[in-house]
Amino acid sequence: MAILEYFHIIIALVCILLFCHWCRNTVTPVTNWPVVGMLPGLLFKAQNIHEYATQLLKQSGGTFEFKGPWFANMNILLTADPLNVRHISTKNFVNYPKGPEYKKIFEPFGDGVLNSDFESWKSFRKLIHSMIKDNKFQVSLERSLREKIVEGLIPVLEHASRQEIELDMQDVFQRFTFDNICLLVLGFDPQSLSVDLPEIAYKTAFDDVEEAVFYRHIVPESIWKLQKWLNVGEEKKLSQAMDTIDNFLEQCISSKKEEIRQRKAQNMVQVEDNDQDDYDLITACIKEGEAAEQMDASKRTDKYLRDIGFNFIAAGKDTVNAALTWFFWLVATHHEVEEKIVEEIRANMKSKGDHTINGMFFNLEELNKLVYLHGAICETLRLYPAVPFNYRVSVEADTLPSGHLVKENTKVMFSLYSMGSMEEIWGDDCLAFKPERWISERGGIIHVPSYKYIAFNTGPRSCLGKEITFIQMKTIATAILLNFHLQVVEGHPVSPGLSVMLHMKHGLKLRVTKRCV
Repeated sequence: MAILEYFHIIIALVCILLFCHWCRNTVTPVTNWPVVGMLPGLLFKAQNIHEYATQLLKQSGGTFEFKGPWFANMNILLTADPLNVRHISTKNFVNYPKGPEYKKIFEPFGDGVLNSDFESWKSFRKLIHSMIKDNKFQVSLERSLREKIVEGLIPVLEHASRQEIELDMQDVFQRFTFDNICLLVLGFDPQSLSVDLPEIAYKTAFDDVEEAVFYRHIVPESIWKLQKWLNVGEEKKLSQAMDTIDNFLEQCISSKKEEIRQRKAQNMVQVEDNDQDDYDLITACIKEGEAAEQMDASKRTDKYLRDIGFNFIAAGKDTVNAALTWFFWLVATHHEVEEKIVEEIRANMKSKGDHTINGMFFNLEELNKLVYLHGAICETLRLYPAVPFNYRVSVEADTLPSGHLVKENTKVMFSLYSMGSMEEIWGDDCLAFKPERWISERGGIIHVPSYKYIAFNTGPRSCLGKEITFIQMKTIATAILLNFHLQVVEGHPVSPGLSVMLHMKHGLKLRVTKRCV
């Protein structure tokens, strides 16, 4: 690291300390200080960063220009304007890739889909699409989802109910989705969701990675690089987490390769190919690499498999569990919504006439009839999107619909969280939890443009797993609400944590009681 860069770090840190006493707890327009720019205000508001960003965006008409420290390359154009979002994500999509800076920040994700642009991104998107449409995946998803509910989730909730203990539902949902995505991607069940709630090191390591990546967003690159070089602070924590995760993935990939070799040696290839019970993404990728001799050699390496595994697990384990956590908090604090959801579920159960354990599971056609539940999930994701912000960088200069000039190589970020709190987008009642806003007079779901309701992104990079997310959330919600009543522990604080995912800072402490039939 150059001497000049160290000098910039020292100057920035000294100036931040000098300006500390000017910072206040109330939201005020950000001051652009000499040398350090607006960084002091950002750091002092970091604990409530999403609310702070929302207030700034409201005060500035929906788009705000953040000025970082001199020489730190931290200038960012932040927006919550739907027309700007559509322009960046759709109309001028080719001008706004994720860029090399994004890949530095998200270094742990390697060369996977979340870091990719252009042809590499197209290749990964094709892979995801083919996986989702594969009948083996559909069968495996449905089976693993039901098994985890019956053998993991329900026993944990019943135990908490019998013992009258407080349960951190965020932790429960994280365990549920982690086990489920590991089964789908690696064909391995960590069994982290059980009554004793065991500590799983590699599960915790994924959470540590998310926090460290978020930290890289809010401090100058030179500072986190210095911490990385010194192996201190968040970077030390990140390094330890990556060692844990990489060892875990290496073992799983090695085990899968050995399993495939043994099956081939036993002449069981045909049986395996016809066996839908054995589907997982890593096995499918290994087979594809072995079958396609002309395939890019990089796609046959362990690193390629590692990056696929890491990206799919990181994305799949947290989007659904974050959404479920906020959903059950909102339902638990809005009893009239809970009653309407339960009433709708029971009405559809009666039409099924199935009162066995399978009766609490609905097929796709039956799930589509749960309109009010669908509206409640949409409303949850509007207010609390699992991914609270999105990041791009401009290739060439551009002018946004709001009139803001975007220079070449400018970081552009849109706040999904803030968009849900904008009166200009959702009306004066934008902060209210109202599933009814999604239901038409005819009883169907109202379509909202994706650049306005951006929980699943918009444009070419919109989420391919949207339908799967609703299937998972509806299936889990019906199973829980049919059997249990959840109540937030009195006095438990609820606020977003500091992470690239919208987790709750203090978890979600609930009391669980059996529901009367």
